[in-house]
Amino acid sequence: MRMLLITAVLVMAAAGGVPIATAATPDPVVGTWKLDAAKSTFTAGAAIKSQTRTYSQAGKTITVVIKSVSADGKKSTTHTTYHFNGKDYPVTGNPAVDTRSYKKVGDSTLMTVNKKGGKVVISARSVVSADGKTRTVHLTITDSAGKKVTGTAVYDKQ
Repeated sequence: MRMLLITAVLVMAAAGGVPIATAATPDPVVGTWKLDAAKSTFTAGAAIKSQTRTYSQAGKTITVVIKSVSADGKKSTTHTTYHFNGKDYPVTGNPAVDTRSYKKVGDSTLMTVNKKGGKVVISARSVVSADGKTRTVHLTITDSAGKKVTGTAVYDKQ
């Protein structure tokens, strides 16, 4: 019986019914993450009241949908689809950012650069914990007056 099952899986794989070792390894960021506002800090006060980030992966392509409520109560939903190659990808739904780039610097560490009109407005270094349950993002934000604000956003995997 076991041999029959193995044979069936191999036949289906050969016919294209079951992908075997062809998909990219899931990135540790894939899944849904919720901001832990109590553990997050910003030098100029809270920039975000709440946020949920949902990352999905298809092959080597990652898509993120970010639902946020800012400190002043404004809601937004941002979308980006990207690869880990350092190139700029369009961002929709965020008037402060029009492109974002992603670059892996380790198995669980990611560098992100957000731009508006070609100028860097947010740079971030995010690390997923060894147990995969926490994601910590260290941010440097340049406001419209050119002032730099730093912060640390902590997310829990849902």
